[in-house]
Amino acid sequence: MTPEGDIVLVVDDSPGSLGFITQALEEAGVTVLVATNGQTALDITEQVMPDVILLDAVMPGLDGFEVCQRLKASTKLAHIPVIFMTGLTETEHLVHALEVGGVDYLSKPINLEELRARMRVHLANARRTQSARLALDAAGRHLIAFSVAGKALWSTPQVARLMNSANVPDDMATLIEDQVRLWLKTHRDNPATGSSFTISLRQAGSADLVYLGTIAANEYLFRLISESGVNQEEALRQHFGLTARESEVLIWIARGKSNRDIGQVLNLSPRTVNKHLEQVYIKLGVENRASAAVKAVHVLGSGTNN
Repeated sequence: MTPEGDIVLVVDDSPGSLGFITQALEEAGVTVLVATNGQTALDITEQVMPDVILLDAVMPGLDGFEVCQRLKASTKLAHIPVIFMTGLTETEHLVHALEVGGVDYLSKPINLEELRARMRVHLANARRTQSARLALDAAGRHLIAFSVAGKALWSTPQVARLMNSANVPDDMATLIEDQVRLWLKTHRDNPATGSSFTISLRQAGSADLVYLGTIAANEYLFRLISESGVNQEEALRQHFGLTARESEVLIWIARGKSNRDIGQVLNLSPRTVNKHLEQVYIKLGVENRASAAVKAVHVLGSGTNN
């Protein structure tokens, strides 16, 4: 993969460094955004999402370390790779850059060939990670990733819907993160895949977090299972008397997917999907996919699922 056509945000308070890097990247076909201070960089990311950020560590006002921390605290921006650029060479600065969420560290003066090579690697890694997250979203699983500090890095849309349906208070995010941080502190040296622990949701009850593994540096993936332990497919299967495969098909119908899309997700031919759908219509007592979707959404929204 090459950086051509990507959007790169370069943040540096030195006009000389900005001009040097900007010219080199633009000659390579990259779209370059520039900021001369940390606050301007944050303002730019509110309007445009860059593919990678080249960030000077030492700047007046907000320094690069603080800027990176704020970027990584945003679920919308946390996936963007941040490469630090600085004249600081002490180990403590390198460690600090990585601790706040940077993926790499380049010492000034910047070697352009080295910069391009590192950009290619981190852009490719970021895209693979983002593609995996999109696939997880599409799979309809209740998944959430935390940092070792317990900070929720991202989650699939199903987690938000589960929290909303359970009327989880807004201040629960901090409480959940505290519980996860303590668990990881105890288990992170050798966490067993499949191990789980219960988190308190106060008046909303409790839920189990099942550890699935580490998917990136400082990124721990969990599956969220609410107190009842019944997933959406199981809720539909029990309510309508469906087979496991029929309930899977109905879930995707409720999400507005075509037979072809469902076939790709479930590794079935459109013809096979249609045969399952015919049985779903019979069991639900409906004649079309729109009516089936309405019935499924009604059941899933009634609190019988998680």
